[in-house]
Amino acid sequence: MLEGPKMTADSPRSQNLKRFLRFGLPAMILLLAGAAAAQQTGSLPMPNIQIGMNGGQGKGDVSTSLQILAMLTVLSLAPAILILTTAFTRIVIVLGFVRTALGTQNIPPTQVIVGLSLFLTFFVMAPTYQKVYDDALVPYMREQNPISFQEAVSRAEGPIKEFMLKHTYESDLLMLQQMRGETAATAEDVSLVSLIPAFVLSELKTAFIIGFYIFVPFIIIDLIVASILMGMGMMMMPPVIVSLPAKLLIFVLADGWSILARAILLGYS
Repeated sequence: MLEGPKMTADSPRSQNLKRFLRFGLPAMILLLAGAAAAQQTGSLPMPNIQIGMNGGQGKGDVSTSLQILAMLTVLSLAPAILILTTAFTRIVIVLGFVRTALGTQNIPPTQVIVGLSLFLTFFVMAPTYQKVYDDALVPYMREQNPISFQEAVSRAEGPIKEFMLKHTYESDLLMLQQMRGETAATAEDVSLVSLIPAFVLSELKTAFIIGFYIFVPFIIIDLIVASILMGMGMMMMPPVIVSLPAKLLIFVLADGWSILARAILLGYS
């Protein structure tokens, strides 16, 4: 018989390993037991899922059901929330502008641009989410004297608000607050309902400003190439055939990707 690698609960690697041994390992054992039972019976049992509304026995049942429904709703919106409250929007738009300015169409592929944007976003957001982990998640998950869920959410909002306010134009935030009739004396009083769209609008504005500066040198190269071809009488040759290698050569010699990544990261420092 084959035996998997043995792991002890006293492994000092990290707290994540302990949580995996506490919660993930029993779930894996249950899955393996179900697979073994399916092999013995010769067929894989199909799960039977039923969704219905039954009468609750008390207020606690109704409250628990509403909490589960709210949790599923938040999980479905989690990708959009993470994208719109981080640096991802600006980074992916700037990288898209670079590809368009170079004129390389689908090179780099969209998957590469999105993947690079995600990892640059992780790099930018690491200090913010480290504060959320230390101030909110760790006190909420500890076994002795844990804080309440509401307190954990309140602590987690602080670093996220601080990051978004730092990179939000005041005019965009004031516009949305005036439309909702809000007034905020301090940063803590700013509601996320107004802050998140203001942050997204500011990120779009900043990304398009950066895109303009990216396009200017490449347009100059296109104009120079078109003028040279016109002067040589080669009007039938498309300028893009000559300008594309020239733009690629200049971009590579200038170490464009590193300079661009450095500029993006310094913009969030």
